[in-house]
Amino acid sequence: MTIVSLTLIIGVVALGLTLFVGFGLKKIDNWVLSYLQNFTGSLFIFSGFVKAIDPLGTAFKMEQYFTEFELTFSGTWMSFIAPLFPVLSDMASSFSVIMIVFEIVLGIMLILGSVRKFTAWAFLLLVAFFTVLTGFTFLTGYVPGDVNFFEFGKWGPYVETNMKVTDCGCFGDFLKLEPRVSFLKDVFLLVPAILFVMGTQKMHQLFNLPVRGAVIGLSVLVFSYYCFSNYVWDIPGIDFRPFKVGVNILDQKNAEIDAENNVEIIGINLTNKENGDIIENLPYADFMANFKNYPKESWEFEYIKSEPAIARTKISDFDVSGENGYEVTEEILSNPNYSFMIIAYKLYGDANQSSIMVKDTVYKTDTLLVGDELQVVNTIDRIEDKQQIITEYSWDPGYLAKWKQVVNPVLNAAMEENLDVFAITGYNNPEALASFKENSNSNYTFHLADDILLKTIVRSNPGVVLLKNGTIVQKWHYQQLPTFESIKAQYMKE
Repeated sequence: MTIVSLTLIIGVVALGLTLFVGFGLKKIDNWVLSYLQNFTGSLFIFSGFVKAIDPLGTAFKMEQYFTEFELTFSGTWMSFIAPLFPVLSDMASSFSVIMIVFEIVLGIMLILGSVRKFTAWAFLLLVAFFTVLTGFTFLTGYVPGDVNFFEFGKWGPYVETNMKVTDCGCFGDFLKLEPRVSFLKDVFLLVPAILFVMGTQKMHQLFNLPVRGAVIGLSVLVFSYYCFSNYVWDIPGIDFRPFKVGVNILDQKNAEIDAENNVEIIGINLTNKENGDIIENLPYADFMANFKNYPKESWEFEYIKSEPAIARTKISDFDVSGENGYEVTEEILSNPNYSFMIIAYKLYGDANQSSIMVKDTVYKTDTLLVGDELQVVNTIDRIEDKQQIITEYSWDPGYLAKWKQVVNPVLNAAMEENLDVFAITGYNNPEALASFKENSNSNYTFHLADDILLKTIVRSNPGVVLLKNGTIVQKWHYQQLPTFESIKAQYMKE
């Protein structure tokens, strides 16, 4: 689905609602305003609902924004704001649920015409906030990597790879929008937002005050519960991400890489290093025929490539290494037997450093003549105190309990039947992994991978994935993990 087809569908739904409100309920004072109420309300309900399916996805997107804001503000006179963003990042999950529920409920309030003045202003402020957010995302494409966003004089031509946050997350993983499209969408929504504020009294209202209040209150409860059910005690019931049940990771990864390698260069953008002249969309055949006119010493090149036959997804980034640094991706995905993969993008705990005094023996070297040969002899010179820094790890007890009481009993039963079991966590040092394995009673191998990749695979920490020959057979939130006997009976039939 594209943003155009989605807009048409919502437009048709809004038209049907408007005709019903106007001719069926006879509640319309201004047809244009009522249509905009139904259109924007339906849009907000839909965009909020697809995010409610996966609230953690929105939370992870917020964390990306907060990280980028911290880096941006820390290099300016507003650096005093920067420490706020790590705090907000820690509360991203709560913010995600609040924003999602507010967006859905605001959409319902627009359609009902509930508390019109508040609804109109809330809609305007929220759209303005989204416009700033998507505008920032889009405009970072003009900011080179070594330049701060607020150094406007150093901005350059638009380069997509300059953007640190490449998708606003407006429709979660259901529909990815280019930052430019997201920004223009929000600029468009400012028009009805301003009209609502100016024409509040002409916005239609459905039902009476108690009914509208009951609908709003019930909506808050229902959608809050739905959000929590999709990450606190279960994974999303609808999976928009590439790591779906039934997908063969190895085959899909190879197909995506092959498609990416087979794209064609169809054009080129050139920038003159001396005078800044720009030549855009020069056909590649024309460039090759006259490439002597564009020496590398004087021109910068940006190649324009055709779209790959298969779009790249996060599956292309499925790269896993062992604790020793060696690649183990092929080994994991080529296993013809059933195997259990535990996903933990972060191990929750603290590293505390302390210094201790230890005895250090200092030797001196002497040369002695033994017979006809000179021999080097080390003898103790002195013993002195030396300061040594040690790191001790303290792991969150509640987090350890998830492994020891829920996950590991199932995995231990699987290992007793000689099935492969391994965990993949975000990049960490060997000492931390050894400490966690010991404290969580995890008697299997831990591998390492990018934390964003792991967040994409399963929305649970820890989460469990059953694999067979590279195919995802099933995946579970740790709260919903069945016994090994149940898994074996239901999913391991071959």
